[in-house]
Amino acid sequence: QVQVVESGGGLVQPGGSLRLSCTASGTIFSVNVMGWYRQAPGKERELVADISTRTGTVYPDSVKGRFTISRDNAKNTVYLQMSSLKPEDTGVYYCKLSQLFYDYWGQGTQVTVSS
Repeated sequence: QVQVVESGGGLVQPGGSLRLSCTASGTIFSVNVMGWYRQAPGKERELVADISTRTGTVYPDSVKGRFTISRDNAKNTVYLQMSSLKPEDTGVYYCKLSQLFYDYWGQGTQVTVSS
């Protein structure tokens, strides 16, 4: 069984920073992709950032230069450092582990950017 657990969400003012963490447990293979997605109310889930054990990182233009994804392979943990947060960054942030053609999702953590 594979489990994915996120932590670190909360309320932050515009312009502030927040760091999310995600840890995967169970049978984790050395080749995988871990990523962060978010879903705002009434909108579809969208990619925020992902990081592969082999090919590096991917960011959409909406977060480039503001968000940084990193990982600690020894701990099967991925981090998302978010800076210069905007109200439009508000949503539920989900972590996903992809390996051997399967996707494993966490339960999500709420991030609210508001004054």
